[in-house]
Amino acid sequence: MKDQVNDRTDKYGGSLENRCRFALEIVEAVANEIGSDRVGIRISPFANYNESGDTNPSALGLYMVESLNKYDIAYCHVVEPRMKTTCEKIECGESLVPLRKAYKGTFIVAGGYDREDGNRVVVEDGADLVAYGRLFISNPDLPKRFELNAPLNKYNRETFYTSDFVVGYTDYPILETMT
Repeated sequence: MKDQVNDRTDKYGGSLENRCRFALEIVEAVANEIGSDRVGIRISPFANYNESGDTNPSALGLYMVESLNKYDIAYCHVVEPRMKTTCEKIECGESLVPLRKAYKGTFIVAGGYDREDGNRVVVEDGADLVAYGRLFISNPDLPKRFELNAPLNKYNRETFYTSDFVVGYTDYPILETMT
């Protein structure tokens, strides 16, 4: 979907509409097959992984969420523009607010949220739900920790996406074993 990597010259390249066409065709096909209430999508219009950014990520995100409205899917999950590839939060002028306002369905956000930020974004109607990735990996009992406002385990990024099924996935202590 991003203009810095999509150099196609057919109906899937060039304009914003064309670059988004494939993703929207997939959403439509899957929704028609299994029902739109069982379909969700995650988009990262602001991400610039491996130099795959877009010159106007706000327009890209807005076009996608507006286009998704017609499918009445279960949710749209969007990654915050404040995330760097190193998974650190940065200050930036971009915001998901225009996307949230434009999208008519369940809007999920992700990217650098802690307990307080997550509660705030939901209370302020910036999202319906907040997704937690790294915090859940390192805290298998994350909902309980949030409920108790308990300290969190720090995640070890070096153990992400390895072939070891224990280290980094099932070896983080749960709250009861820490007391």
